[in-house]
Amino acid sequence: LREEEDVIIPNSGTSSAWVTIRGEEGNRPVLVGRNNLRAAFDLSGAQYVRIENLEITHDDTATGQDLWFREGISILDEPAAHILLQDLYIHHIDEFGMDIKDVEDLQIINCRIEYCGFGALGGPQGDHGGWQNVTIQGCSLSYSGHYYQGGDGSNRPYDRPDGFGIEPSNGPIIIEDTIAEHNYGDGLDSKAANTTIRRCIVANNSCDGVKLWGDNSRVENTLIYGRGDGDPTPTPWAAIVIDQGEQVRARFEIVNVTVDDELGNNYIMYVQYDNPTIPVNLTIRNSIFSGRGPDCPIYINEVSTLVADHNLFYMPQSQRVLIHGNTEYNSTNIGNLGSGNIYGDPLFVNPAWGTEGDYHLQAGSPAINAGTTQDAPTVDLENKPRDAQPDIGAYEF
Repeated sequence: LREEEDVIIPNSGTSSAWVTIRGEEGNRPVLVGRNNLRAAFDLSGAQYVRIENLEITHDDTATGQDLWFREGISILDEPAAHILLQDLYIHHIDEFGMDIKDVEDLQIINCRIEYCGFGALGGPQGDHGGWQNVTIQGCSLSYSGHYYQGGDGSNRPYDRPDGFGIEPSNGPIIIEDTIAEHNYGDGLDSKAANTTIRRCIVANNSCDGVKLWGDNSRVENTLIYGRGDGDPTPTPWAAIVIDQGEQVRARFEIVNVTVDDELGNNYIMYVQYDNPTIPVNLTIRNSIFSGRGPDCPIYINEVSTLVADHNLFYMPQSQRVLIHGNTEYNSTNIGNLGSGNIYGDPLFVNPAWGTEGDYHLQAGSPAINAGTTQDAPTVDLENKPRDAQPDIGAYEF
């Protein structure tokens, strides 16, 4: 693919007759782009289109500017609807793996989107609701920014490429059973309302782990660790960020989440730090916050309402565990925060920073049987059933 006329622009199908582009089973075709081509596929305005079992990458036989190739799939000019993208491997391209502005009913299933210069999944702010009714399932959204125009990404023009990073949208967005790791930006950054992140691993990203902006958003059964990806330089980023700049009393939930941070020297989670007068309603339940680095408490602005119960906190190098406005909690009084809140070493099997960790619980962990069934998922991150006395964190022992 080298000329504008090589960009694949499928016709639309119908609800009873989808247009399908599918690679041969067992012999997946590779679409290679070059000559700074804008995209392999342009689905702007398309409806009822299915693309499956293809690899999309740059032409590694080219040299110089000929090997530049900008995006895998583009939906920018007109809104698209009823799109299924499955079993795609998109990698080593200069901008976004998928660059999407407005879409309704999008499924991205079992896709591996890695080494994209601007990020795996992203796009500009929409004119027609942005991303709506989107499911991302079983994907890898990783190594964003580690490649750009034939190099290692050090010359990329965008310094914080995310695994997933979208502008304000109506949603709902479901991201499940997905890995976002080693991105030079954030792992998962959703400005959409009605975002659900569940059974995901967000690991070793350079900037924020999970960032939520929109009302009625929830993270559950998710593991977040490795902020900074092994780089000891202090940064302003956090494992979890909630930043709602407009809507008063937007709702956010963090349930059965495991967070571990080795870097320290910043809040492990901050809520409305930049919006001190705008309240949100936040629930934290059955979750582990392990800040092994120095001085890394949780921050929540004074005007927000916090419901926190059955959580395990461990911050051995921090005098403060949680700050809610003018109220501070430490290792000795964290029980005053709410029912079932405890302090202690969660006894992870193998906590890590910059490499793959194992955050299952060891025998004797204070998290075992210390959770509540209230509003908790019935399975854990690995789909293991939770019993009547669930554990705190993403993994059942």
